[in-house]
Amino acid sequence: MLQPGNTAPQFTLELAGDGMLSLAAILEAGPAVFAFFKVTCPTCQMALPYLARIRGGELQVFGISQDDAERTREFQRVFGVDLPMLLDPAAAKYPASRAFGIQYVPSVFLVETDGRISWAAEAFDRRAYEELAQRAGRPMFHAEDRVPLYKPG
Repeated sequence: MLQPGNTAPQFTLELAGDGMLSLAAILEAGPAVFAFFKVTCPTCQMALPYLARIRGGELQVFGISQDDAERTREFQRVFGVDLPMLLDPAAAKYPASRAFGIQYVPSVFLVETDGRISWAAEAFDRRAYEELAQRAGRPMFHAEDRVPLYKPG
């Protein structure tokens, strides 16, 4: 898996239901968080709603689904995840996932406008996610949330 300091690989993926979107076009609007996930992954089901809470802060936030558009939309509906979703499906042999060296999901990256990865996390690590939330300038966890410190993917 790529680490902070690495350059993010260029990609162009389908934006679920709305054409194609490239990394370069996304970064023109500012730094972006990319959360790679599968709809059937229990850790992803827990993590993505928390990651969605930082949307609207200082960082753009995108899900990168390893599933098709229909299953991804159902995931969003069931788990209340209101994020733009890019599709990196098995039928295409997961081009973005392979380029980022994804072995487990969720895998999350913060990519700066210069294309450099400045933060990365694999699985669910509350302390790492809190660091990302601080950078986004938005709370990710609330006092009433029952969140584990770590949950493997």
